[in-house]
Amino acid sequence: MQEDLNQKYSELDKKYYLQTFKRYPLTLKRGSGSHVWDVADKEYIDALAGIAVNSIGHCHPKVVKAIQEQAATLMHISNFYLSEPQVKLAEKLTKLSGMDRVFFTNSGGEAVEGAVKVARKYAHSIGRGGNVISFENCFHGRTLGTIAMASRKMQKGFDPMPEGFIQVPLNDLEAVKKVADKNTAAVIVEPVQGEGGINPCEKSFLKDLRAFCEEQDIVLIFDEVQCGMGRTGKMFAKENYDVQPDIITLAKALGGGVPIGAILSVEKVSSAIDFGDHGTTLGGNPLVCAAGLAAIEVIEDEDLLKQAREKYEWLKEQIKNMEEPSITEFRGLGLMIGIEFEFGTKPLVKEMMDRGVLANSTAENVLRLVPPLNISYDDLGKVVEVLKDSLKAVKENE
Repeated sequence: MQEDLNQKYSELDKKYYLQTFKRYPLTLKRGSGSHVWDVADKEYIDALAGIAVNSIGHCHPKVVKAIQEQAATLMHISNFYLSEPQVKLAEKLTKLSGMDRVFFTNSGGEAVEGAVKVARKYAHSIGRGGNVISFENCFHGRTLGTIAMASRKMQKGFDPMPEGFIQVPLNDLEAVKKVADKNTAAVIVEPVQGEGGINPCEKSFLKDLRAFCEEQDIVLIFDEVQCGMGRTGKMFAKENYDVQPDIITLAKALGGGVPIGAILSVEKVSSAIDFGDHGTTLGGNPLVCAAGLAAIEVIEDEDLLKQAREKYEWLKEQIKNMEEPSITEFRGLGLMIGIEFEFGTKPLVKEMMDRGVLANSTAENVLRLVPPLNISYDDLGKVVEVLKDSLKAVKENE
């Protein structure tokens, strides 16, 4: 009977939920660390971590305790007033990042939208226009403003698109220079592209881009929604490049599993914002900020940045030792890993799921692995073994 529950909930989902996700017929009911269980009590190793959200694992005791205590004390007050968790989290993030100001949001897409507003307000204050340059294969969210930065495929059916967005190839500074002019307000880039296939930027490109934006007084925005908060083996992905942007956007792992985003900005651009220029009702409420503080504490106390770097090297060696001819590239930073194959990876992901490992296919032929940073080597070894077995099964079914 339990085995039928996954199908039952899948049918209810198809009946009532807006059909915008191509979901697997899998209903998860609980999680602990790097493991989750479905309604039929089947156990899985979660190498996707809610798409890089559960970086400290599912239901980490410190985050659970922080949420429970805060929920019993104060959950929401509106931003007309201060809360202790919000003030403390703002202070923590600015000190960790070297930025000057924070604004809290509810999601990554909302953080990017807010970052564009801040950049445009600053640009207008110095007589520049409001155009924003983004990069091919980028992903910045699902709102109208964020899909306007992305591919035409994402924009299909949603015209008219917001104006003022221009896209150029990644790692191509000359392409940026060619389209940048007095109407350019900002350049937005993911230091490591996530949905685009786990594509780390070239270090020289980001350094040169920083210098160009500084020279032209163009706001440089790093979208670290997926690659920030320890995912790349540094608290912020920018640290891998030794580049300080003007604005950083965060979300995903920031809340340890609860929805919170953030805009971090330097004083130079922050000072352009006046009272009433931006706002949020739910963003930065005491509950999610308490969770965020606890999540950062776990990353620091458990030395998860070092763990992410070491586990990247270990995984890289394991994949290399497979000597799998269909693998064309292993890339990433920390535990933000893309394994590119000669074929589409969706069947591989389905086969891995059936064998008890959750992963993801992105950019058609890339297997994305973004497990919790504190995943055990034993679990990582099982992920590799399941990958091997799943590859064999997929090939046999061709």
